[in-house]
Amino acid sequence: MSTSTNTNTNTNTTIETVNPATGRPIAVYEAWDAARIETAVARAHAASLAWARVPVTERAGRAARLAGTLREHAGQLAELAVAEMGKPVTEAAGEVEKSALTADYYARQGPDLLADQRVAVDGAEAWVAHEPAGLLLAVMPWNFPVWQVMRFAVPALVAGNGILLKHASNVTGSALALQDLFVEAGFPDDLVSALVVADVDVPGVTARLIEDERVAAVTLTGSNRAGAAVGAAAGRAAKKSVLELGGSDAFVVLDDADVERAAAAAVKARFTNSGQSCVCAKRFIVAAPVADAFTAAFVAGVESLRLGDPRDPDTQVGPLARDDLRAAIQRQVEESVAAGARLLTGGKPLPGEGYFHQPTVLAGTGPGMAAFDEETFGPLAAIAVARDTEDAIRLANATAYGLGLSVWTADASRGVAVARRITSGAAFVNAIVASDPRLPFGGTKRSGYGRELAAEGIREFTNTRTYWVAA
Repeated sequence: MSTSTNTNTNTNTTIETVNPATGRPIAVYEAWDAARIETAVARAHAASLAWARVPVTERAGRAARLAGTLREHAGQLAELAVAEMGKPVTEAAGEVEKSALTADYYARQGPDLLADQRVAVDGAEAWVAHEPAGLLLAVMPWNFPVWQVMRFAVPALVAGNGILLKHASNVTGSALALQDLFVEAGFPDDLVSALVVADVDVPGVTARLIEDERVAAVTLTGSNRAGAAVGAAAGRAAKKSVLELGGSDAFVVLDDADVERAAAAAVKARFTNSGQSCVCAKRFIVAAPVADAFTAAFVAGVESLRLGDPRDPDTQVGPLARDDLRAAIQRQVEESVAAGARLLTGGKPLPGEGYFHQPTVLAGTGPGMAAFDEETFGPLAAIAVARDTEDAIRLANATAYGLGLSVWTADASRGVAVARRITSGAAFVNAIVASDPRLPFGGTKRSGYGRELAAEGIREFTNTRTYWVAA
């Protein structure tokens, strides 16, 4: 697997990764100049043209080998995620296994999902084909350094495309390890090319790559600001884009819900990955009759979470990935309390090494407060009390985001009826929002557009082509 250089020049030409549990440097990488990026693009483009001609059954077979390779290197990949972004080790291992399961899924289902679809027409033979789009640019975030890449890359590769991967710079080691992993699994050299680009250069490099005629389309998972820039650049170039952006998911507890069950699920839904997930539940909207009981159980669960060294298998909450992210959470806490929210537990960054922040719960939140209106990317939960079901629906919809939704009730049909009135890309009843390779994943409103996973995901970056052959 790739290793870092030890070059230590100016900050514009190097990338330093830092262990968020200690604040200490891990490695320094030499950032690529324009000539090296051009070489990578040229090689990736050539590889993608050749790969498109490989039969889909063979491409799917490589995905099956990738699943095994992921499992063989699970320990190393998990250690990288722990070191580079502070993910608790048990969650890091789970992320790798989920990626392997996704590779298994597309190895089995990919050929059928991409098969020609015959259409009955008079006097001709007609069908719809899903053909490779070409070389794709993928701008990926740090919070799931393996899974975020794999959930896009596996279906894209089975569909016959090549990939330029611009991973977040704080997980550069993970990006290079994944690049090597694809080659070890039997994918051609250069088909997946990790670009080592310093943060200061990312916007310009991304824009130029989108403009490049060799790049067919772009996908981004990240912030709304980055998504707006990528979407605009893709629009100017008349190229397909898929954007998976932020989320402020509602976790709605109706008055007939099993409160203890809902509260236990709420703790997991909010604090998995130390709260650093777009689909973490963030706004807990609770019907007034059960609000006190839910809040008490939820706070007790939060206070029992084990915060500490992410290398320890017993740790449930690790550090935030960067110190500026911890500062953002603290600002949201302080602004919300100043606006009238009540601090129930936590509320402070921890002193000492690393970027740790106490798991925090605010009550009495609502529209107009930072913890309710903004995406909170860390261990901060906001509780809002709803007068009745109509008020719960109003509060759940009072957001610019629309990624996931979780509704808790004793009556599943009631939960579905409520979910249908709340805008989101996915709705879960009596379950935590999660992604699954068998189901499409994506958002609405400011949470983005396009879909990953399932049939929709593998077809997103294909040319849906009509064939008509006259008799």
